[in-house]
Amino acid sequence: MSIATALQDVQQQMRAAADRAGRPASEVRLLLVTKTVAAERVRQAIAAGARELGENKVQEGRPKAAALAGEPVRWAMIGHLQSNKVKEMLDFASSLHSLDRLSLATALERRLQTLGRGLDVLIQVNTSGEASKYGLAPAELPAFLRSLTAFDALRPRGLMTLATFTADQTEVRRCFRLLRSLRDQARNDAPQGADLCELSMGMSGDFPAAIEEGATIVRVGQAVFGARPTPDSFYWPEGDTAAAPPA
Repeated sequence: MSIATALQDVQQQMRAAADRAGRPASEVRLLLVTKTVAAERVRQAIAAGARELGENKVQEGRPKAAALAGEPVRWAMIGHLQSNKVKEMLDFASSLHSLDRLSLATALERRLQTLGRGLDVLIQVNTSGEASKYGLAPAELPAFLRSLTAFDALRPRGLMTLATFTADQTEVRRCFRLLRSLRDQARNDAPQGADLCELSMGMSGDFPAAIEEGATIVRVGQAVFGARPTPDSFYWPEGDTAAAPPA
């Protein structure tokens, strides 16, 4: 199957899931995950209509974005970000989907103030409760959102999560429903209020369920580009390969 055909298939599945949930398909955006994918293959997806791209590692995303400079796309950083990589990340990414600690917020704010720009961010929440996963515990989210009001350059837009990597759809949907509940509560109670509209959840193996549970962004890669030659352990915390869902 060509990249263009696979992309069309994913988009059709997204529309069908939105229909099942009684939602307009326009409420859900595809963030195409390009990790391990060569720039020329990504260019084929762009030619087929992909406009939002996501990378997990700065050292891969930065040169890839440079190779695709001039293409009508926006890049997001979706993986765990080390504070010492902030400068390089901001060279290519227009949003961060994995904000998970105040030390990172501080590093981002400092650099963004120097650049004179802002940054859309999603807060990563550990809905699975697995110690091997990054993200805030659900109970930590309200205080974290209040703390973010001190950072003028950061624009919180919603939440992101990784569901448990399991065939148990009840557990997967529990993670998605928890994130939606946290987002809905935050829209009522957090200082950012209605600005917290985004729910980034769902990957290649579970994005239709995520859409049915309220996702506004799904992060899909392998369903378009095929299986990766690089093991998931390259992208996930050491020892967490069993918990790494296929983006």
